[in-house]
Amino acid sequence: MEADARDAAESDAAATPAVARHVEPETVSDAAIGRAGAEVLDFGVIWAFSFPAVAFGIMSLLFGTYLMKFATDVLLIAPAAMGSIIAASRLWDAVSDPLAGYLSDRTRSRFGRRRVWMFAAAIPMALTLFAIWSPPRSLGPAALVVWMGVALVLYETAGTAFWVPHGAAGMELTPNHHERTRLWGWRQMIGVGGMLLGLVSLQIMNMAEDKRFAAFAISIVAGISVASVVLWSTWRLPERADYQGRGGTSPLKSLVDVFKNPHSRLILLVYGIETFGVASVGLLVPYLVEYVVPMKEQLVPILLTYTVPQFVFVPLWMRLSRTVGKKRLWIWSMGLTSMAFLSFLPIEEPGLPIYAVAAALGVAAGIGAVVGPSINADVIDYDEYTTGERKEGSYLAVWNLVRKSAGSGIAFVTGLVLSGAGFEPNVEQTEEAKFAIRALFCLLPAVCYGIGTLLLLRFRLGEKEHADIRAVLDARLLEQSGRDSSDSRGPGA
Repeated sequence: MEADARDAAESDAAATPAVARHVEPETVSDAAIGRAGAEVLDFGVIWAFSFPAVAFGIMSLLFGTYLMKFATDVLLIAPAAMGSIIAASRLWDAVSDPLAGYLSDRTRSRFGRRRVWMFAAAIPMALTLFAIWSPPRSLGPAALVVWMGVALVLYETAGTAFWVPHGAAGMELTPNHHERTRLWGWRQMIGVGGMLLGLVSLQIMNMAEDKRFAAFAISIVAGISVASVVLWSTWRLPERADYQGRGGTSPLKSLVDVFKNPHSRLILLVYGIETFGVASVGLLVPYLVEYVVPMKEQLVPILLTYTVPQFVFVPLWMRLSRTVGKKRLWIWSMGLTSMAFLSFLPIEEPGLPIYAVAAALGVAAGIGAVVGPSINADVIDYDEYTTGERKEGSYLAVWNLVRKSAGSGIAFVTGLVLSGAGFEPNVEQTEEAKFAIRALFCLLPAVCYGIGTLLLLRFRLGEKEHADIRAVLDARLLEQSGRDSSDSRGPGA
């Protein structure tokens, strides 16, 4: 009996790639045939998927931690105005994200349904990135606000056209419960190289005398790197040929299906609450280290302390996910994040406690980056189980939209709070302004991650439940493959 069960499991493991190879080859490049949809991914596939994170890392920390301060302290845009610009650019994603997700699911081309979008986004992303960080010095205050608003909206649009299909392509690379964790674990480790490049760019900006020239130089390097790496990695990345033509039947139905999925609804709540809390952190780090806890010269070492654990412990998280489960690991990371932010609240001077908090936050962030996307892929399988469609793009779009909407909300709130508390750039701050910065940096994320931890306790899609879903989906694929083979032989064969 054990031998029969083992043979059946081995047969099921081989089923998905076999069906993928049966699809007509003209729907996707030859390089993709037999490589996507495997139970165990070739490392070349993992590298092609992960490498864009390295190029984007040059600017990622600057966007997350310095854009607001660059706008207020260097470009001299009012905090409320810049917060409104960021909020507006993210709210635009309420239209662009779901549309890009749906169209990506429905696209048919010889390059695949995802990669044609990624190719098209490469150059626009590079150009708009440069525009954000290098506005003409001749612009007046009103024209500068308009320039930054238009540049951010265009960048978000191009970024959506890349990141939604790219993330969707990753979700469908393998059906294996734990191989998905391996994929995203390796992406996290490879992407840390980008984080380190981001730290270098942040250090250059932080210490530069002429910050506008530094931003100009960095944006030139980043733009060329982003365009080159996106084009190369997109060319090398395979796709599931058998998923073309299996997207949602309408944008509205696809959106409704995301919210009808009970596992997805819970994830949406977690993402929204988590992002509302943490988005303020990146915006406020430069303000905190300059105006509240004087450690501007230590900013990069502290961020390095946060970054290194995200790389070092990834192999441990990949192993633990097999023994304790992806859900439990994610709950641990959310709880650890909440406690770490709370412990930062009484700290008033630079020193070892700050480095300890940064390390704890890095450990927690590494866990979430590894198991979160892996769980998302399982949730999308549940959608196929109930609808028969493959809507990775729509799911990624809605999840990203929730994150961006929460992020835009807190960017708007942060700008208003700073202005209301009497913040003035490049001067000593009042106690009210310092308290506002500290509360948004510590208390808000601590509360939000605490709520997220409680919500995740209700998540029910574990390894056993996913195995049952995959068994049904694999049986459907085998049945469809048999019908296709019979049709190809013709009547009376």
